[in-house]
Amino acid sequence: MSTHLPYSTDEPARAEVDAMAGSTVLEFGANWCGICQAAQPSIGNALAAARTARGPLRHLKIEDGRGRPLGRSFGIKLWPTLVMLRDGREVARVVRPGSAQAVTDALARLDAAPPA
Repeated sequence: MSTHLPYSTDEPARAEVDAMAGSTVLEFGANWCGICQAAQPSIGNALAAARTARGPLRHLKIEDGRGRPLGRSFGIKLWPTLVMLRDGREVARVVRPGSAQAVTDALARLDAAPPA
């Protein structure tokens, strides 16, 4: 998914996320969140570079907030938060990334993580 797309109110169940094969980036935030909007260029640049270097990368932008079960299951407290998963298992997390490098460093852990 592109960082230009809004955060989706449709969220997969935690069991679906845990069963996802390969590399996945879950991005939690809100469309009205100024910090989320300001972080989009950094997130987008890091994801584009990662896709160029490594190929396809699943990216799900999930709207978070009170009563949203997926975000609660990951203990999300601040937006945006990116959770990097390898075969449904968390290998890295970036909270309120201030630069593309912060996201790039977390994405590098996807490749370093052993498959489940």
